[in-house]
Amino acid sequence: MAELNDIRETVRKRYAAAAIKSAPSDASCCAPIRLTASATDDTKVFGGELYDDTSREGLPDSALDASLGCGVPTAVADLREGETVLDLGSGGGADVLISAARVGPTGKAIGLDMTDEMLALARANAIAAGVENVEFVKGYLEAMPLSDASVDVVISNCVINLSADKPKVIAEAARVLRPGGRFAVSDVIADPDMDDATKADMVEWTGCIAGALTEPEFRAALSAAGFEDIEIRPTHRVHEHASAAIIRAHTPAAAACCTPDALAECCEPTAKADCCGTTTAAAPGSCGCN
Repeated sequence: MAELNDIRETVRKRYAAAAIKSAPSDASCCAPIRLTASATDDTKVFGGELYDDTSREGLPDSALDASLGCGVPTAVADLREGETVLDLGSGGGADVLISAARVGPTGKAIGLDMTDEMLALARANAIAAGVENVEFVKGYLEAMPLSDASVDVVISNCVINLSADKPKVIAEAARVLRPGGRFAVSDVIADPDMDDATKADMVEWTGCIAGALTEPEFRAALSAAGFEDIEIRPTHRVHEHASAAIIRAHTPAAAACCTPDALAECCEPTAKADCCGTTTAAAPGSCGCN
């Protein structure tokens, strides 16, 4: 627990400073020294410059300036009208605001962050953008203050690697997702041969490198949490020992009797609850009414 708290506080301080500064030239917590992959390569690998013009439309500059991510998870999350989206480590709110536009007024985007300064910035950005179907919640990724099966999609932009207990974060994501819910995040994947010095470097940890899982470790954590159809696709190098990647998966689909047509055949509300609370598939109409 001491290690978890120490890492949380180190990360919180750095993100708080980034929120206050909110400057694209040096705000990225995923690049404490640089925004590029190396001194000889000026290709941007972190921050708001990764967003294309379509994603940027309608976003306040301060939301993009405070972007600390290594990708654009909303580009691969296949967001749909009416869905509820949860952004883990939502920072200045850029991905929450993009999600809110994609799910429309019948949907909702929730940002979860532990840093008061980032939450204040995100709420101000939502007001500036005139977006109302959003909510920003304070909490830890390892203990999400959301109900079971309450969201349709979980996204995150280069934040899960910052946790000292990444399997717990992934298990929590599975818990809050509805049956058939989607997990679509950008994150850093460590090379298997990352050296011990980098792993022990707290500056590199808050820079999204030292704490990153390898691809086999990320797959194992997703599988252990019950996710299916796991896809990990590297997108670009961010460090000599790591790459950014898109990670996608989904929770198991609902039991057959929980489809809308089948639920109509259930004779009592309690029977519907009993049916949809089970993980065992059942035939339509077999919700215990007969």
